Amino acid sequence: MARPSVLVTRAWPAAAEARLEEVADATFRHPDRPMTGDEFLAAAGRYDAILPTVSDHLPEAFYDTAAGRVKLLANYGVGFNHIDLDRARAAGIAVTNTPGVLTDCTADMAMGLLLAAARRIGEGERELRAGQWAGWRPTHLVGTRVTGATLGIVGFGRIGQAMARRAHHGFGMRVVVQNRSPVATQTLAACGATQVDTVEQVAAQADFLSLHCPGGAETRHLIGASVFDAMKPGAILINTARGDVVDEDALFAALDSGRLGGAGLDVYQNEPALDARFLAHDTCVLAPHLGSATQATREAMGLKAVENLRAFFAGDTPPDQVT
Repeated sequence: MARPSVLVTRAWPAAAEARLEEVADATFRHPDRPMTGDEFLAAAGRYDAILPTVSDHLPEAFYDTAAGRVKLLANYGVGFNHIDLDRARAAGIAVTNTPGVLTDCTADMAMGLLLAAARRIGEGERELRAGQWAGWRPTHLVGTRVTGATLGIVGFGRIGQAMARRAHHGFGMRVVVQNRSPVATQTLAACGATQVDTVEQVAAQADFLSLHCPGGAETRHLIGASVFDAMKPGAILINTARGDVVDEDALFAALDSGRLGGAGLDVYQNEPALDARFLAHDTCVLAPHLGSATQATREAMGLKAVENLRAFFAGDTPPDQVT
């Protein structure tokens, strides 16, 4: 069989690009910049496979244009809410993703954001860089104790479980989780966790509420006014999942009222655009979607996408087929 022609929508780590060139006729985008809707439509009529990532916005007309030409969307990333699975399926386009390899890095990031928000590290660094530190004093930038606190987790898949292990075994935290389906008793026990039925029930117990649920229509604005109202006064929100899981208007209302003590955020509703209201809240620790951003992990994500592509065009079932 002829080598498939493929387009990589954003620049990858060099090792992953080199591996892709071994199995496909690849087009890379250098310099790296987002694709426009017109560029996606042009690609839909030209390539056997397109390898998008979570920052891509595929236009509605893409799927009809790609039908009969594009056979695979081999997504670079575990999240695929930027892909319309129903329309891809109707157009005869298979979809794969890259789960597993970014679990630990994302959990590390969530724990880092939790610690930074709890201990007000961002505020302290900004004070130092501005030359405004007046020295140690008993009431300066007093934060929230992490050890022994209660961590609430929404979504108890790979990353949620990795976060629970770090929190329980590393910081002696009590863990309460909400998940769409029942979690095995032994899985909960391994993390010192208990499961409750609703997000509001988790929020009511949590000193820190960490989000690890998938994005998409089912979870859009899952964390809204009812959840913030249920939270303990002064609790802190952590989000390394997807930006649209949080209703940002409700988030700002909770911050403005003082109900929410702060937030550690790696993802945003309209990223890369950032709502200017975030900049008015010093208690928010803001990161630019860095959850999987280590060299080893980003290479592993690319290699996993390549393996999915190789298997598909070899006539095998890709190991990470979504649809």
